Amino acid sequence: MTNWRWWICSLLFVATTVNYLDRQVLSLTYKEFIAPEFHWTDADYGTITSMFSIFYAIACLFAGKFVDWMGTKKGYLIAIGVWSAGAVMHAACGIATASFTGLGSVDAIRAVEAGSNAALAVSTTSVYLFLLCRGILALGESGNFPAAIKTTAEYFPKKDRAFATSIFNAGASVGALAAPLCIPPLAKSLGWEWAFIIIGALGFLWMFFWQFMYDKPEKSSHVNEAELEYIHQDDDAQTEAASPKKADEKSIPFLQCFKYRQTWSFIAGKFFTDGVWWFFLFWAPAYFQDQFNAPASSPLGRGLIFTLYLIVTVISIYGGYLPKLFVEKKGMHPYNGRMLAMLIFAFFPLVALAAQPLGSYSPWWPAVLIGIAAAGHQAWSANIFSTVGDMFPKSTVASITGIGTMAGGIGSMIIQKVAGNLFTYAEGQGAAFRFLGFEGKPAGYFIMFCFCGLAYLFAWVIMKSLVPKYKPVEA
Repeated sequence: MTNWRWWICSLLFVATTVNYLDRQVLSLTYKEFIAPEFHWTDADYGTITSMFSIFYAIACLFAGKFVDWMGTKKGYLIAIGVWSAGAVMHAACGIATASFTGLGSVDAIRAVEAGSNAALAVSTTSVYLFLLCRGILALGESGNFPAAIKTTAEYFPKKDRAFATSIFNAGASVGALAAPLCIPPLAKSLGWEWAFIIIGALGFLWMFFWQFMYDKPEKSSHVNEAELEYIHQDDDAQTEAASPKKADEKSIPFLQCFKYRQTWSFIAGKFFTDGVWWFFLFWAPAYFQDQFNAPASSPLGRGLIFTLYLIVTVISIYGGYLPKLFVEKKGMHPYNGRMLAMLIFAFFPLVALAAQPLGSYSPWWPAVLIGIAAAGHQAWSANIFSTVGDMFPKSTVASITGIGTMAGGIGSMIIQKVAGNLFTYAEGQGAAFRFLGFEGKPAGYFIMFCFCGLAYLFAWVIMKSLVPKYKPVEA
């Protein structure tokens, strides 16, 4: 049997790595490089990250259907092309801000007095320009997971999908792991603009390999009959292989997707948990700088962020293996094994409740505990994505994935906006703002960590209530 499916999975892994590298450039340059230049507050940054989330959410609503319509190959190519262009465009925000404000140069922007009307004009203009670039980035990135999940459904049987998803989904943590090692040094040595340009250009390189390596398994010259039979073991392999076009034509109309409890189960699981991962992704560098005076370009800052995502990478890849173990060793149904695994992983984020208290002793405690919590999310994410392939026909997988990812984006938008405003307010109130023994901004972070820790158990209960047992949706 050939193993071309794992080469395709490796391409999905690289695409997801690039996806998260592009997202991380802003968070790793915000506090140290961009905020001082453009006179941003945490509320400004919270606005940008929250609007990115809502742009992403809206785009996801249509991205899945777009991928289903265009096909996996073309849909993925267009998605990564758009987000790579959006990533590179961030580099022009400084020059554009200088032009629109009449200051003439980036050096003139830096020389503006903080708190002045000119500083307000610079911050307002730059925020809108970054929002434009983040919107384009979000539009393209919204296609990544619908296309990747659709590819996984095409190339893997149900029992292997969570494991394959955990592998390519590990690209998120690998991207976040590589980001602090390469982005702050790039920004410090070449300027923050070049960090956006160099990282953004990686997506264009990936497009070359996808163009020549991907095709549907039924049409791929790299997939032999034995591998094709293995891929289609869950259905009538002969019918699927002989009539792939006919199978693809059976699709659930978009609005009809919302009448199924299975769809709402996926929506709930994404809505309450995606924002947790994005909170850690967008705010961890700022947290380490605020709480421990460890900017992302410092050895301590890089070490803390690297440690956090190293833990995520090592632990999360086993998230998809656990249900595989339940199915093969315990004889459980794939869906039941997946839900049991998700319940186990829902307990991991609870350790985030101790991050702020133990941070009083050492900054390494929050790095380790947030890493464990984030690893729990990635393991959860690998399995919740796979529930779509379990319950919906392949022709509708990308559409349902897009709907759920949209819900996750809306949840993230709310969390990012609340966090930015909360941190700005808490910092301004100082000792007057208290929560469980912490004052000011540390109290704000503790509030957010408490929500992050409890979100997954809450989401699991809702999902289980909506779909108590396996029930596939017929096209």
